[in-house]
Order: sequence, then structure tokens, then C-alpha cells
Amino acid sequence: MTAVKETARRPVGHFAERSLAGLLVVAGAGVGFGLLLMLVRFHWGPLYHADREVAEWVNRLVAPHHPLVTVIQAVTDLGGRPVLIWLVTIAVVGLLIRRQARLAVYLIITGVGGLILDPSLKALVGRLRPVVDVPITHAPGNSFPSGHALGSFVAYGALLLVFLPAMSPRWRKPAIAIVALLVALIGLTRIALGVHFVSDVIGGWLLGAAWLGVSAYAFRLWRRERGRPVPPLTEGLEPEAGEEIAPAPAEEHVLEHPRSAVAELLVGWVLVFGALYAFGLVVSYHAKGTFLDTLDTEVPRWFAARHTDTLNDLSWWWSKFGDTHAILAISLVFCPLVLAIWKRWRPVLFVALAMFGELTLFLASSGAVDRPRPKVDNLDGHLPTSSFPSGHIAATICLWTAIAIIVLARTDRWWRWLFVAMAVIMPVGVAVSRMYRGMHHPTDFMGAILLSALWMGLLYWIVRPNADVHEGNQPAIESEQVHELDDELAKADRAD
Repeated sequence: MTAVKETARRPVGHFAERSLAGLLVVAGAGVGFGLLLMLVRFHWGPLYHADREVAEWVNRLVAPHHPLVTVIQAVTDLGGRPVLIWLVTIAVVGLLIRRQARLAVYLIITGVGGLILDPSLKALVGRLRPVVDVPITHAPGNSFPSGHALGSFVAYGALLLVFLPAMSPRWRKPAIAIVALLVALIGLTRIALGVHFVSDVIGGWLLGAAWLGVSAYAFRLWRRERGRPVPPLTEGLEPEAGEEIAPAPAEEHVLEHPRSAVAELLVGWVLVFGALYAFGLVVSYHAKGTFLDTLDTEVPRWFAARHTDTLNDLSWWWSKFGDTHAILAISLVFCPLVLAIWKRWRPVLFVALAMFGELTLFLASSGAVDRPRPKVDNLDGHLPTSSFPSGHIAATICLWTAIAIIVLARTDRWWRWLFVAMAVIMPVGVAVSRMYRGMHHPTDFMGAILLSALWMGLLYWIVRPNADVHEGNQPAIESEQVHELDDELAKADRAD
């Protein structure tokens, strides 16, 4: 009986030895946050005086430099809820696809906990935000603790703990350092923008460290209770899952001949730009009296004569499907899902090059041709780019064509044809909306088609996005097994 008890104590003692320092850190963070919370809640004079002095000094230092403010705003957005929720959601879906439900549950619980702690504590404390001489930006709600500091610490820390095993050991310490630097910069930007006091940010970091430590400790306890080894946190939460959660563990190289591919893409880009430039000059300045000139004159007038409030609103919303934010959002959802399912970077590279090439070709040809907008009421007002070609339409065509090319070759399910339909419906809808709003001529639409057809054809020939499928690559989860993802969450709370 004594031998049995001793055997049972060994994993417990081993776990305690490895976790003692971590527990002390977590406890210290919790005590530090509690003390800071009391000082803020009861308006301790020295703390408030120091906070205000720093806020005013930083405001005088930052406010006059607009380029610096732009950079700071870009960094602070990395700690905002939209970015953090997107990162965690994509990671959770990817883990479920890779059948790592325990890690997915850990991310969900840790992320939801951070979302609950932030507003509830702000309401409890009720601290107002700083008032500075030159307001740079505005943030709603109360001030303590900083939601950006708390959220970035929890989200990036949890993602790091989950995906550390997928990294080579020599990259783990640099990854930890990069995440720590990012979290620190996000917190400092909140002070620089004048929306938080120093104590708000420190409070967010302390609370984030405490909550992340508690959730990681709970996960490690779960492993111990099921007789699994408890590794140091520097190896991640589940080292044995490293290969399974690696983005593309079986891919030796993205492109077989990267140097020649780059050269071909550069030459092809120049040729596509030349074709666009020539077509743009012809339709913009040398088509007077032709059918194209009549088309470009009469179609915008026809649309302008049929403006109504309902159609104005509808065209505005449909036009938004082709703007930069919508295109980027769709790409940032589709690409991680493709990577999670097929474990290959090549289709992701195909989409990325499609969008980058479209953007650069549009900007270059728009600047070179410099075509005026149609001579009708332009509902979107003055835009910094010229009329030819339509960037909204070209981006929509390239994105949905790239998606259709990838999906069509990678599944035999009926719903793949929905993506083919979207590759037709979305560009047509955006094109009609842009012309209805008086922002483009019909030949601008033709220019977008020319850009998309030439660039996408070139990319398909060089990148060969579906080469892995032809070589026998199978998805991590078959299309008919999608319903099984729900079962993975249910199994996460049970012993193996």
C-alpha cells in the first residue's frame, strides 16, 4: 500500500517542482493587481498625481507628430478586439480541423475569461479616462484596467503557449521575446494615445498575467490528472501535438524553382501593366466617336437618371464587398482555413500574390492613365485614385476567382459550385454598383476584367496552386466529416 501511495505522489511532486516558480509568478501578479486595484479604487493621491503628470507629458511629446501617431495607431490596433477575436477564432477553428479539441477549448475558455474580466472590472472601478490638452483619439467606456493591455497579454500569450510546440526549439525563445515585445508596445501605445493612464496599462498586464497563468495551470492539472507528463511552459501546453498543429509539416518547399518563379512573375507583371496601360489610353483618350465612347457616356447617364434612396443604399452596401477592408477580411478567413485543412502554403501564396499583384497593377495603371471619373453625380465623392481600371471590381474578381480555383480542385462535394457562382455574382454585383454610383465607366469594368484575366492566368501557370492535390495530398478533415467537429468539443472534457 505504501508503494502505491509513493507511486501516486511522484507525478504530483514532479509537477509541483516544475510549477513552483510559475505559481509564485501568477500569485505575485494577482496580488499586485489587487493592490493596484485598491489604490485606484480609493483614489490614492500620489498614484493619481503621477498618472496625470505622465499623461500630460506623453501627450505633449506625441501629439505634434502626425506620422508617429499613425504608426502608434497601427500598433494599438493589434491589441483591439477585432484583431484578437479574429486570431483566436481562426486558431480555434484550425485546431478543431486538426482534431486538437483540448487546445481549442483552452483558447475559448482563456479568451472568454479575458472578455469577461475587462468590462466587469471597468464597471466596478468606474475610473474616467485621461483628459489631455490635445486629444489624439477617443475610446469609449472607463479606463481601469486597459482592455488592450489585458486582451493582448491573454490572447497572444495563449496562442503562444498553444503553438510553441509547432516551432523549432531554436525559434521558441525569439518567439517568446517577440510576443512580449508586442504586448509591451500595445500597452505603451494606449498611454501614448492618451486613452489610458500608466496604472491602467500596468493593471491590464498584471491581470492578464494572472488569468493566463491560472488557465495554463488548470490545463497542466488536467494533464497530470490523466497521467500525462507536464512539460515546462517553454515547450508549450502539449508538446506531443507539435507536428499536428504545424502549419505545413509535410511541405518541403512552397515553389519548386522560386528564383525562376520570381523572375517570371516580374516579367509577367510588366507585360500585364503594358497591356492595361495601352487599353486604358485607348478607351480614355483615343476612342472619341466610337461605340466605346458612346457606351462610356450613355451608361453612366442611364444609371444617374434612375437614382433612388433605396438603390443608393443598396449600391453602397454592395460596393463595400469590393473595398479593401472586405477583400482583406475574406482573405484573412479563407487562407488560414485552407492552411489548416490541406497543410500547404502554396494555395495561400496564390491568394496573397493574386491580391498583391492586383493592388500594384491597379495603382500603377490608375496613376499612369489618370482617367477622370464619369461626368455624372459621383455618389462616393472625390477619391484619390482615377477611374481606370476599377480597383473594386478587379479585387473582387481576383479574390473570388482564386477561391474558386482552390476549392473546385480540392473537393468533390456539390457546394464547391457555390464558390464558382460567387466568382461570377460578386464581381457583377460590385460592377453594377460602382457604375450606378457614377464612379466608373463600362470600359473601366473591361479594364478590371483584362487585369484579372491576365494576372490570374499568369499566376495559375507559375504557382500551380493545386499541385499538391494532383500529387495525392488529402485534407486534414474530409468534407463529409465536418459534422464531427462538434463531437470533438464534447470529448474534450472526458478522459482519453
